[in-house]
Amino acid sequence: MDRQHEAPRIVVGVDGSPSSQAALRWAVRYAGLVSGRVDAVAAWDLPGAASWSAPAVDATFDEEEAERRLVEEVRTVLGEDAPSVHQRLVRGNPVDVLVDAATGADMLVVGSHGRGGFSRALLGSVSQQAALHAPCPITIVRADNPVD
Repeated sequence: MDRQHEAPRIVVGVDGSPSSQAALRWAVRYAGLVSGRVDAVAAWDLPGAASWSAPAVDATFDEEEAERRLVEEVRTVLGEDAPSVHQRLVRGNPVDVLVDAATGADMLVVGSHGRGGFSRALLGSVSQQAALHAPCPITIVRADNPVD
C-alpha cells in the first residue's frame, strides 16, 4: 500500500493518569491538524507474569470491564462529540505494547507520568523507555495541571 495516500496514524498511550489524558487531547488536536487518525492504546499485564515464579493469576482482573473503562476514559476526556478514536486494550508490558503499536505510525504520544512512579521525576519509566525505543517520532506530554 502506498503510504503517501494513507492518513497519518498517531498512537497514544492511555492509562487514566492526568498526563495520559493530556496526551490523548494533544494527539487528537494534532491528528486534526494533519488529517490523521488516532489509536488509543492501553496496556495491562498480570503482576509477576514475567518472573521466574509460577504464573500469576489475578482473579480480580476483568478484561471486558477494562475495555469498557478505556472506552469511557476516551469519552470522558474528549466528550461525546469527539472525533473517532480507535481504542485497543493489549496485554503486555506497557513499553513493549506501545512500541509495537507505534510500528508504522507517524507519531507516538505518551504522558510524562503514568499511574506509578515518583511525582518529582522528570519522566516516568514508560515515557522514558518509549522515547528510547520508539520506531517513530515521539511526543511526551505533561499533565495540564501538574501537581508539583
